[in-house]
Amino acid sequence: MPIYAYQAQSINGKKTRGDLEAIDIEDAKLKIRQQQLIPLQVVQLKNTYARKEKSATFLQLLFAPKVKTRDLQVFTRQFATLINAGITAGDSLKILETGTGNPLLRQVIRKVRISVEAGKNLGDSMAAFPITFDNFYCNMIRAGEASGSLDNILNRMAVYLEKNEKVKNQVKSAMSYPVLILALTAIVVSGILVFVIPKFQEMYTSSGSDLPQLTQMIIALSYAIRSKWYFLVLLFFAGPSILVAYYNTGEGKKLIDKIFIDSPLFGDLIVKSSVARFSRTMSTLLSSGVPLLEAIEAAAKTVGNVIIENTLNKCRESVAVGKGFALPLSKLKILPPMVGQMVSIGEHTGALDSMLSKVADFYEDEVENVIKSMTSLIEPLMLVIIGCIIAVILIAMYLPIFGMADAVTRGG
Repeated sequence: MPIYAYQAQSINGKKTRGDLEAIDIEDAKLKIRQQQLIPLQVVQLKNTYARKEKSATFLQLLFAPKVKTRDLQVFTRQFATLINAGITAGDSLKILETGTGNPLLRQVIRKVRISVEAGKNLGDSMAAFPITFDNFYCNMIRAGEASGSLDNILNRMAVYLEKNEKVKNQVKSAMSYPVLILALTAIVVSGILVFVIPKFQEMYTSSGSDLPQLTQMIIALSYAIRSKWYFLVLLFFAGPSILVAYYNTGEGKKLIDKIFIDSPLFGDLIVKSSVARFSRTMSTLLSSGVPLLEAIEAAAKTVGNVIIENTLNKCRESVAVGKGFALPLSKLKILPPMVGQMVSIGEHTGALDSMLSKVADFYEDEVENVIKSMTSLIEPLMLVIIGCIIAVILIAMYLPIFGMADAVTRGG
């Protein structure tokens, strides 16, 4: 997270300066107010980030080998069983180290065990490996160590990893299908333009007749692809990298995430999957004894969409001044009304964690239903699009033939 330098004033009028870590400038002001200070000036320090030892660079996250979520879930479940049996964390890690079949995870477990045996906390030891154990995982482990309920926390984490991965895989499968179809369509159309259209062009050139406008456009497109093919190859390989690099900028992430939310095809799916992940994470954190403010901040990071994340973070101000969490949630147009209603019931009954768990269950089922509906809709839609593209090319190529046949008929 970025670091913000601030100048603030205490209740008795004394001015103070400092810096802190925050998501954005509004989050920084909120944290300053929580220290019983009045923020006067808050400025982000450029190119400065906190907790460097807990963060990985983009290239590391992109190219470094990763432990599969399934392996991490099994590790977490087995770790919980061993801790529940009264075995110490160090001995449990030693058992898990010899039992795991994943060589990368085995190496990480060994290093964590050595750190724990040297006297370091388990959560801090795991935080040294952010690619395997993210901040959420490490914070949950710290909460379990502090409360003396590490086995319960680990069991909840195993359930969370399983359900969260299920939602992610469903969303990926729904979004990858149309991309695959469009890619195959592009290959087929390119093949027609490169290998078939030139044959027609030779025939029309030898006839010396004027070509319709549509035919001229298709021939020009075919020539452009054949003469400038290296630009297409460069775009094919460099395009995704440029898009990813742009997405990893603040403005790029906001723009692309906004486009996804507003899209008629994927918008509903993204919102519902984000609500499911947020609710599941919040439920897990609250049931583990994490304070509400910290739970909102941590859960907002798991939604996978910066627009929804920023919207949820703004709700923290209402919670910080004691107005409750349900009221600002109910005013958010981007989220379904049911979320605010269920949170309101949870706050009034004192069972917010269990109510959020029910919300997560509901929207996980909704994501599955939306994906099934999208799959049944996308398949015929893609076929229609492919058919229309090929039909336009065929019509463009046969229009001159129809014209020549018509001329021959009239002449006869």
